[in-house]
Amino acid sequence: MGDPKFARPKTQTPTHPWKQARIEEEHALKAKYGLKKVGGMREIWREKSALRRHRNQAMKLIGRVDTSEGHFAREKTDLINSLTRRGLLSEGSSLDSVLQIDVELMLARRLQSQVYYKGLAPSMRAARNLIVHGHISIGNQKMTVPGYHVLRDEEELLRYTSGSKYENPEHPFRQDLERMRATIDTSEEEAETVGGPVKVADSFVDDIKAGEASAPTVEDTIPESDD
Repeated sequence: MGDPKFARPKTQTPTHPWKQARIEEEHALKAKYGLKKVGGMREIWREKSALRRHRNQAMKLIGRVDTSEGHFAREKTDLINSLTRRGLLSEGSSLDSVLQIDVELMLARRLQSQVYYKGLAPSMRAARNLIVHGHISIGNQKMTVPGYHVLRDEEELLRYTSGSKYENPEHPFRQDLERMRATIDTSEEEAETVGGPVKVADSFVDDIKAGEASAPTVEDTIPESDD
């Protein structure tokens, strides 16, 4: 029994640290979802560990002969409702659907990803910077944790923080973001074919940081951060 003041880590590291296929897969996920440049692998391991817990709980319930009575029925309902509320399952999903959840879906539910999908940032990296520097809120609550899992009911509450300079639609960043959004097809399939909006967005952010975009001052740019 450990000291009650120190919680045991919930993130499991890979059993074998040097498997090339796993490393290449995680590097691809790290680039796709704009994770930390240093320590981004641990963010992936954290999501994999959470996914493993969901699957283990589902398999335990699936293995029961009868889950229609007693606390097993309640546990089954609570699990499905919880994952549906988190946006990992659709309405009316069965227990077997839990086993179909993958790590990409877990990463897609992070606040950083949702900010990008909502069009509040031109790239995943820009979304992370906006969050870390306090420019994103859920309702009236300022959010500074990129790895926070956005609930389904919170998706429509995502916005720029009240008082943030980016809340102003006339800000050069917002205007350039709107112009860029108008010129890029939002379809993922076409984006992969023509080179993708992420590639264009990253160069756009680089221009902002270099002071070469249409923003009037360098102070209006988003500072880079790995936090």
